[in-house]
Amino acid sequence: MNDSRTQVATPYGVGFAELALAIGGLAIGTGEFAAMSILPDIADDMGTSVPKMGHMISSYAFGVVVGAPLITILFARVPRRIMLICLMLLFAVGNLLSTITDSYSAVVLSRFVAGIPHGAYFGLAALVAASLVPPDHRGRAVAKVMLGLTIANIVGVPFATWLGQALGWRSVFVIVGVLGILTATMVRLCVPVVPHEGASPAKELGVFKRLQVWLTLGVVAIGFGGVFSIYTYITPTLVNVTGLAESSVPLVLGLFGVGMTVGNLIGGWFTDRSRIWTIIGVLIWNAIVLSLFTLAVHQVWSAVLIIFLIGIGVAVVPAAQTRLMDVAGDAQSVAAALNHSAFNIANALGAWFGGVAISLNYGWQSTGWVGAYLALGGLMVMIVSVLFERHSAMMGYSKEELQAS
Repeated sequence: MNDSRTQVATPYGVGFAELALAIGGLAIGTGEFAAMSILPDIADDMGTSVPKMGHMISSYAFGVVVGAPLITILFARVPRRIMLICLMLLFAVGNLLSTITDSYSAVVLSRFVAGIPHGAYFGLAALVAASLVPPDHRGRAVAKVMLGLTIANIVGVPFATWLGQALGWRSVFVIVGVLGILTATMVRLCVPVVPHEGASPAKELGVFKRLQVWLTLGVVAIGFGGVFSIYTYITPTLVNVTGLAESSVPLVLGLFGVGMTVGNLIGGWFTDRSRIWTIIGVLIWNAIVLSLFTLAVHQVWSAVLIIFLIGIGVAVVPAAQTRLMDVAGDAQSVAAALNHSAFNIANALGAWFGGVAISLNYGWQSTGWVGAYLALGGLMVMIVSVLFERHSAMMGYSKEELQAS
């Protein structure tokens, strides 16, 4: 039995351990998304343009994509609780560095540092959370860890944005840095030492030989890109197409966060019943609601409703994370972390394809069609994954051979 399925006793109960891990999600989510909302303030202070200052967003994403596999491979033997503490301290340092910089290049570099622990933290936190509960509750445990990330879009980002406007953009990164330190402290107090005997860089590298891991990552990178194709351009779309006042946009984005929270909880419940059907069902849901966005966005009431429904599409996260645990074999840590690299690739793909549609004069609302096609693309990859898995099973391969196939 691998360590992701072995239930571990906690010093103050599972609830406090999950809370400690979720606060880390709140810190990371607030830091990542609030940075976008205060981008014009940072650009103005640095004396540069918003598009150029936007490189700090790309730098953070690059840190996530690079850091997730490297950290989990190089430090595979380090106990997971120690790793979680170190990752959150590194995250805190990266954010606090942003508060003492006074140049464009220094801010971009500090955001890269802050992004490095992002994927590794979520991956390891998911594995630890899954080890604290019975096997049939793993999906809900992972969802609770991700709950901090979704709540960040309801509470953390609006509060950080308001704070940045009132006290200056540096105050945002101070708050995020403090949350990182708080997380490290709570993890030390509330999260037990989780055994993972036999872990090694060589075993973690084995994940790259597993076709099912690549297919699952492809499902995330392509299928969830549709949500980002809309979210990236949601402010100009609501202002120019819906006719909403720009001051009201944060309220609508908060409702998107409520949808994410609902979807995360629903996704965790369904994941414990069927990971494969949860992923397939959510991708179909995304394809439908994203295509409806192109029509709904023309009226305020329908635009608000459809954005809430799009947020529910985050229900795919617990299912994708747990499926990666299933198909990763001995390479649990790096596979779990790679899921968040895939989500950042989805972010880049969605933003790029959405931007292409807009630049070709298809209109701001065309991002809905882009999103729907990406969701269908992810669905096709998932179907290929399932068919290959079932074909291999019919051919009589063992579970270990299926994971490696």
